[in-house]
Amino acid sequence: MPKIKTNSGAKKRFALTGSGKIKRKHAFKSHILTKKTKKQKRNLTHFSLVASCDSSNVKSLLALK
Repeated sequence: MPKIKTNSGAKKRFALTGSGKIKRKHAFKSHILTKKTKKQKRNLTHFSLVASCDSSNVKSLLALK
């Protein structure tokens, strides 16, 4: 059987943590930032984890499972 290719868009957007969870960035932080409050922009800076219901789809895109 051939190897499964990694989705090149997914490998730029997601990263694995040490415990095997998947890190992601928040949306809505790229443009039209003038109308967003400082608090909103600051909270969008931090990384978040992919929800457990979506993690199997992301792992298949990353060719992990």
